Amino acid sequence: MSKIDLIQTALQGALQPEHLQVLDESHMHSRGQETHYKAVIVSEQFAGLNAVKRHQKAYAAMGELMQQVHALALHTYTPQEWAEQGVAPASPVCAGGHK
Repeated sequence: MSKIDLIQTALQGALQPEHLQVLDESHMHSRGQETHYKAVIVSEQFAGLNAVKRHQKAYAAMGELMQQVHALALHTYTPQEWAEQGVAPASPVCAGGHK
């Protein structure tokens, strides 16, 4: 099972998202393959939580798997927020080692 599959499985199981997209963005960085990820998570479990608490829930879902990831960009939405926005922002160019 690939690392992206492990991330998806961990987030899916804990957060039961209505929408989940996990992208490997390692190609945008110089730290090697399977190091940088972006996750777009839409879950009712985020209702009433600020960004910090939403991210803490996602990190908790990842558990020990976080030790294998250098960077994880989280974009967390409630279903209502996602219906209004419908798209996560593009990832910035890495200032610390863009190829």
